[in-house]
Amino acid sequence: MANRHLSRSIAMQSLFEWDFHGCPKNAIKEMIKHNIDEFAPGMDDASFIYDLTQGVAERAGEIDKLIQEMAPEWPLESITTVDRNILRLGVYELKYSNAPDVPPKVAINEAIELAKTFGGASSGKFVNGILGAIYKQMGEPRKEE
Repeated sequence: MANRHLSRSIAMQSLFEWDFHGCPKNAIKEMIKHNIDEFAPGMDDASFIYDLTQGVAERAGEIDKLIQEMAPEWPLESITTVDRNILRLGVYELKYSNAPDVPPKVAINEAIELAKTFGGASSGKFVNGILGAIYKQMGEPRKEE
């Protein structure tokens, strides 16, 4: 599972770069490839990274709207770029990903770990609060897993 964590880290870094450069539609694949070469040279299967990153990019509008609904006191542009993209990744995994081997609690915990690693002092709690609220709104599917 360490590969999945590394994959999520690379996906988050690619999304950060994509967001930082204004979310250019045609540049995401090149950014992902560069980050894989930089942070995981020789990785056997990068499909999880591409699936996550491109999935977030394709659904960014829906995901951002949901984040805004759950955190109306935090305008999206005032959320740090790191936290914003960790949230996007977490929301995508919770709501849209077709990875049946990733229970919702794992997706939330992975996002929290990314926030603790890459974000600020309160990023983990912030990400946990928003993703937890979205999970509850979804009806807590697969809660027993």
